[in-house]
Amino acid sequence: MSLKTGTSKINILAITACTTGVAHTYMAAEKLEKLAKEYDFGVKIETQGVLGIKNKLSEKDIETTDLVIIAADIVIDNPDRFTGCRVINVRISSLLMNPNEVLMTMKKILHYPKGKTIDI
Repeated sequence: MSLKTGTSKINILAITACTTGVAHTYMAAEKLEKLAKEYDFGVKIETQGVLGIKNKLSEKDIETTDLVIIAADIVIDNPDRFTGCRVINVRISSLLMNPNEVLMTMKKILHYPKGKTIDI
């Protein structure tokens, strides 16, 4: 399964954050990077945790994204910046244990207009 819009790769932004902001935050980021390689989509990941925000997503990133994935077990900093984007909210454990559900939801949400949010 390749995730593409027309002939170009889709661009996905992701935020990962867990309650302690250490291990699971980075495990989720690593999982998304592996999925991007395997299923041929672009991904840029912001991590939020005890070390602060790393790889902060820019306004331009947000304006040009096809989809935002928020893989978090806590409320992320500044979620309002994704208003108007297609957003998937998923718990980190679900992403790690059942990535196929996340992939199927990614494929599904791309058919919806921007502004749609799906919680899984």
